[in-house]
Amino acid sequence: MTIKTNFKRFALSLAASLLIAGAAHADAAKAPIRLATTTSTEQSGLLGWLLPQFTKETGYPVQVMAAGTGQSLKMGENGDADLVMTHAPSAEKKFVDAGFGIEPVHLMYNDFVIVGPAKDPAGLAKLHDAAKGLQAIKDQGQTFISRGDESGTHIKEKTLWQAADVKPEFAGYKSIGQGMGPTLTMASELGAYTLTDRGTWLAYQSKLDLAVLLEGDKRLFNPYQVILVNPKRYPDLNTEGARTLKNWLVSEHGQKLIGDFKVAGQALFVADANGK
Repeated sequence: MTIKTNFKRFALSLAASLLIAGAAHADAAKAPIRLATTTSTEQSGLLGWLLPQFTKETGYPVQVMAAGTGQSLKMGENGDADLVMTHAPSAEKKFVDAGFGIEPVHLMYNDFVIVGPAKDPAGLAKLHDAAKGLQAIKDQGQTFISRGDESGTHIKEKTLWQAADVKPEFAGYKSIGQGMGPTLTMASELGAYTLTDRGTWLAYQSKLDLAVLLEGDKRLFNPYQVILVNPKRYPDLNTEGARTLKNWLVSEHGQKLIGDFKVAGQALFVADANGK
């Protein structure tokens, strides 16, 4: 057998091996999971902490689409997401009851706080009732920055105005249609008040000239759920990947990672997969 023949056989063998390896890699590649979620889970840094570990362990890449809860649920309704991670219980119940979502599970919680200028011209620090705090902002002619984006935070804010029996139409009320980070930044620049989830606040507080002025009201509780989008409505969804992510998040391992996530030594979320 000539050297030329041996070389030809080696080249063919090598080419075949490369094709087999390429095919195996293609088989191993997993379709990305489309996660529609609130800006708070992204801007707080939580997803940047969790998802690389999930991808490393499962092989599933995750495409994050961060928006307000209303927009995230709408993406689910339109079949543009495989699962949603949101924090507006009333809106989530409507989403599931209408047949758009399945298998809702509790994931974690934190709370909302009202922040504002440290001098606190509206006197919120003396109060313990969030609705009365908003009433004071209006009565004292102060500025309030609202996300105005139908997010979970905005939905919570609207329920507090209703509880205060105040229509948010006064001169100092500014609705900006932005996420939590930009809303906090504007409030800081204008010396204004705003409602924020504690997770995003902790992630941003070092950059802001604001202080927590009202907290602890039971109405400020902020639970998060994970919900799969119903594959009966959209058969092309990556339901297998979505369920893998959901189960990973509520597993003992995923819950520990959520609890371990801290900014400046403070935990941002309380893992609560068994919550009610």
